[in-house]
Parts: sequence; structure tokens; C-alpha cells
Amino acid sequence: MVFFFTSNVVNPPYTIYMGRDKYENNELLKYCWPEDIWFHVSKLSSAHVYLRLRKGETIDNINADALEDCCQLVKANSIEGCKLNKVDIVYTPVDNLRQTNDMDVGQVGFHVDKNVRQYIVSKKQNDIVNRLNKTKTEISTELFIV
Repeated sequence: MVFFFTSNVVNPPYTIYMGRDKYENNELLKYCWPEDIWFHVSKLSSAHVYLRLRKGETIDNINADALEDCCQLVKANSIEGCKLNKVDIVYTPVDNLRQTNDMDVGQVGFHVDKNVRQYIVSKKQNDIVNRLNKTKTEISTELFIV
């Protein structure tokens, strides 16, 4: 299942999505759009969260509230990260992600390290996570890739 969330702190809202597990993350990587931005807790296991940018937007001009939404969501969906006060979140355009045959399922690397951005989440903000979870819908992976 692919989980979809709506970041409605801005108008028009942003679409955020994430996979259920590392196997689904592998599938999502194959079918995400070029304008998608990938988020992950740095150096810890976590969900792969994606933000779908609007036309003309880049990684350098993501709305600050939508950025916070994605980072809070990825922190909340990290078994270790959700217990820590402070975590580093890395994010990059999906075309900067690379997978090689020697990597574990769901593991990724980067083509160009300078295209990776970092964001520090100092603490979990339950109000943000709860707001996003109220918008949560899910569809099958098969429907996502169609």
C-alpha cells in the first residue's frame, strides 16, 4: 500500500506519499515523478517520504511549512528516530537517488552529495503529525504505478 497525505498548510495543498515497508520503497523509487523530493532520517532506518513539487518549484524553494510537514512525518515513521529529541533529515530530488545491485532492499545512495539537503527536527510535533494523519489515504502499489 502507498500512503498519501495532504499538506494543507498552504494553498493549493501539497501531496506527500510514502511506502509501507522497504520492499514497497523499492517499487516507489521506480515510479516516482521527476519533480518528487525524497526524505529520510539520516543514518537511521525510516520511511521513505516523498513530496510532489508544483510546476516551477525546486528543492531550493520548497514552502517552509510543507518542508516541516515532510520532516515531521519521516521522523514519526522512524522506529529509532521517533524516540530521539533531535534528528537530521536528508532530502534530495529523486533523480539524485541511486541503487546498486550490492545494496540491501530499500537502501539508496546519492549520485551527487552536494544535491542533498539537510533539515534538523528538534522534536516531534504531534499536532503536525496528527493533522497529516487525518488526511491519510491508501491505495495499492499496483494502482500507484498505473
